[in-house]
Amino acid sequence: MNIIKFSAQFPDEKSCIEHFKAQRDACGVVCSKCGCEHHYWLENKLSYECKQCHHRQSLRSGTVMENSKLPFMYWYIAMHLLTSTKKSFSASELQRQLGHKRYQPIWEMGYKLCDVMGKRDNLYQLTDEVELDNAFITTLIPEKEKDKPLKRGIGSQSQSKIVVMSESSFVENPKPGKKPKRVNHLKMLVIDDLKADTILNTVKEHVNPQAELTTDDATSYSKLSEHVKSHHAQVIKKEDLPKILPWVHIAIGNVKRLLLDVHHQITNEYLQYYLNEFCYKFNRRYFGDAIFDRLLVAAVSYNSDFKSRIYNRNHCG
Repeated sequence: MNIIKFSAQFPDEKSCIEHFKAQRDACGVVCSKCGCEHHYWLENKLSYECKQCHHRQSLRSGTVMENSKLPFMYWYIAMHLLTSTKKSFSASELQRQLGHKRYQPIWEMGYKLCDVMGKRDNLYQLTDEVELDNAFITTLIPEKEKDKPLKRGIGSQSQSKIVVMSESSFVENPKPGKKPKRVNHLKMLVIDDLKADTILNTVKEHVNPQAELTTDDATSYSKLSEHVKSHHAQVIKKEDLPKILPWVHIAIGNVKRLLLDVHHQITNEYLQYYLNEFCYKFNRRYFGDAIFDRLLVAAVSYNSDFKSRIYNRNHCG
């Protein structure tokens, strides 16, 4: 949705409230106390009252906006900005665009939206041909590790470990210069370590057992054949990566570039939220204007687990 259409459809707070209520009604409102699905609408209080037990819940209750005092229009503008471009928006930029005095609530709003993006994507498992590899993203050293000597390699405190998985299908007779595989969906997950059990548990949660998995021959992937239909592990030379694991490494390069361009000095604690946003938008790259509507459905359907924490304005999170 371009900015002209957005401004015409949502010119004020009232239009956003009415639209949000219509989305909640379409998804169905269930009483949190007795489970009844029939309610009265109390317009003066922006609340639903259960017809059976008369328990009340606000329009925001059970959604991403729960416990937020920010105007509905702020949330709509934030969702529009996050979905109208391939790139991301920092909390400082969102604050500037909204003209809000305080940074903290805007910072929280952005993370909550990224949280529900991840929850929506977690509904789906990858299937068919799946590429898998790990990557390292530079993040700030945790406070508890700052006094310790900096390690090198995969154990470095400044390198966050992520698993990257892409669902793809082979293309018959690809055009010159095109990849031999067509990518469908993508998942990126922050993990604590690269142990075989950690990788296996991650794959069990996010990959369908009927998938055919392709990886390199690292020992971290030694147990994956226990879960998937087939596991093709092979020694991969650097020059062969574009042929064997093409989309995984394109995705890794793209997300690293995006994080460097938009967000600076990210902490490991908040990295997953940025990965959620990147994957959510990538997986819906052909939705066009409908991606705003899809995010709105997620915002109505999910409450965020993100809680307020101490933050530092000098870095993202």
